[in-house]
Amino acid sequence: MPDFLLEIGCEEIPARMIDSASAELREKVSALLARERIAGSEVQSLETPRRLAVMAAGISAAQADAVEQVTGPSVNVAYKDGQPTPAAHAFAKKAGVDVAALQKVTTPKGEYIAAQVTRKGRSAAEILSEMLPKEIATIYWPKNMYWRKPNERFVRPVRWLVAMLDDEVVPLEFGGIGAGRISYGHRILSSGRVPVPGAGAAYVDSLRAARVLGRAEREHQIRKALDAATRTIPGARWREDKPLLDTVVNLTEFPSVILGSFDPQFLVLPEEVLVTVMRDHQKYFAVEDSGGKLLPHFLAVLNTDGDAQGLIRHGNERVLRARFNDARFFWQTDQKKSLLDRSQMLRYVTFQKDLGSYYEKTQRVQRLCSWLCEVLKQNGITVRPGVVHKAACLAKTDLTTELVKEFTELQGVVGGLYARVQQLDPTLPEATRLAVADAIYDHYKPESTDDDVPRSIEGAVLSIGDKADTIAGMFALGLIPSGSKDPFALRRQANGIVKVIAEKKLPLRIGELMRDARVGYQKSEAEKKFVDDRKYTESVTTFFRERLEFYLREVCGYAYDVVKAVLAADADDVVDALARAEAVKQVMHMAEFQAIGAACKRIRNILRQADEKGIVPAEQVQALPESPQEEKRLIVYLEEAGKEIESCRNQRQYLDALKRLSTAREPVDAFFDKVMVMVEDARVRANRLALLKTLLREFSTIADFSEIVTS
Repeated sequence: MPDFLLEIGCEEIPARMIDSASAELREKVSALLARERIAGSEVQSLETPRRLAVMAAGISAAQADAVEQVTGPSVNVAYKDGQPTPAAHAFAKKAGVDVAALQKVTTPKGEYIAAQVTRKGRSAAEILSEMLPKEIATIYWPKNMYWRKPNERFVRPVRWLVAMLDDEVVPLEFGGIGAGRISYGHRILSSGRVPVPGAGAAYVDSLRAARVLGRAEREHQIRKALDAATRTIPGARWREDKPLLDTVVNLTEFPSVILGSFDPQFLVLPEEVLVTVMRDHQKYFAVEDSGGKLLPHFLAVLNTDGDAQGLIRHGNERVLRARFNDARFFWQTDQKKSLLDRSQMLRYVTFQKDLGSYYEKTQRVQRLCSWLCEVLKQNGITVRPGVVHKAACLAKTDLTTELVKEFTELQGVVGGLYARVQQLDPTLPEATRLAVADAIYDHYKPESTDDDVPRSIEGAVLSIGDKADTIAGMFALGLIPSGSKDPFALRRQANGIVKVIAEKKLPLRIGELMRDARVGYQKSEAEKKFVDDRKYTESVTTFFRERLEFYLREVCGYAYDVVKAVLAADADDVVDALARAEAVKQVMHMAEFQAIGAACKRIRNILRQADEKGIVPAEQVQALPESPQEEKRLIVYLEEAGKEIESCRNQRQYLDALKRLSTAREPVDAFFDKVMVMVEDARVRANRLALLKTLLREFSTIADFSEIVTS
């Protein structure tokens, strides 16, 4: 039961690609070991910028011998007059058994002869040597490199391979590199070559001695160092930033931290600008006081053991000073032209080559947001259309500013900041101007499912309108995301629409939103290239259904069958779907609903079979003279309970509606126990089919309970 080790050493891998690639390699190796029947304990991974490694303890040294049944020719071909034919002898020879050992087996195609064949298990080394290169080659990378032959590619050139079973090398090759027992340590802090004595703990210890730490160790070391450096400033703390921490973990093999400072005069710039420069451009952590106010210090993570002479700190301070000077210059230059004056400049900024300029997009978004405001007002939600209109007019103007050209991450944010400090309209009250600024600032939100939604209703409307316009235009052009390809980030924008509607509880239907978003393109040049309305509607409906399913499952945590059941009833109203999912979650484990789910499946099958035979249900359900008591009782139940359930549904009291619906179990079970639906009498049969159709509709308006998985 040897331990197994595979290490792929290469040039520095981009930090953003390491985690997903390491997880994929671990999954591939786990699947390979299980598939080949040599799996041991759970496969572990170790990843750094220069290596991807996987380790599995106690795998089988070889496969166990396997006995298989091999099927040959049919009995009619293999035997004639009770004697084996040449076909039987040939099959026996091929299977390696005596012809007398052949057996007769019955298959769906008839009787055939078969032989029990023992397949000798292969060694783990043989399997891994053959299969691992194929698994390595299929790791997905957003970008690959070619460095030897056109058919050999990887994220970066492979420089070494280590593949071992205990202390024995597995003879495999990838990218022209043969596996051995030599790894490499830290580029600066080690002497280079690291002989690996064996798989398992010995490998990890060898790397640690060569100043290469595992991911968890690196993160722990960085956190400790950040804490220690910050404690030298009274009352200070480093600003927690998990994405940045993940990045620097994947940029280092043996990290340390230095504390640097910058001129306090730069603190007059908005905090968003300073933090963006430090975080996104320099990978520095910001330092703040106990109240969260930015301090004139930063923390840089190094891939070395320190900076005793302060040279690295001095270099980082000099670079940051230059970046801050640039930001200050751009900020001051941009103030010479107000956002209002920049509106016409959007005519020369392309939104998308077929969809026109950002000026045209601004006009479409304004019209769409006006409609959204009207819908909200009609549903009793307070919204300021004037604020939304002004914000929509100015939302994209910061794309023409020098600050956004230099720091593209700040689009939207810069517009909001400039709207706060510029006099947009002397007639605007201060509170209104600030509301416009906040809507502009937030209109790209949420940029992920973890991001906050816009703070105000006006910001939410602008966010939805902007994203809906983009999605409508792209889908109308047929530019639909497929697989991992989504160059316009349409999934993220659709996720944002769903999240904003859900968290702000807005009474907006997706279908109507996307219909009106497409209307905004009428009579434009782009419309000449659009797909037809039916294809657009189908693709957008499917797309948003997937996004809503993702939100309910991954963000809200509802079980997959609850989500399927709820969306089968209606996937157009986000807020309503959330309310129904919560109600179904509370009742799905009740025995009554387990029975209703089974009844729904049975009803669907009966109606489907009737439809296939061309049997049409009656237009109206009625209690016929020949109807048995169970049928009449179910009809009466539907009439009485249906009104109560409908009243609850109309008031969105879904839990009450479902509790009332749960009482259907007894009359439904009695009906199916005593009543035959598909009888010879056409009139009776049509009436009972109509009854089932009505019953199914009543059951399925809140959720399709046939989707619920029964235990």
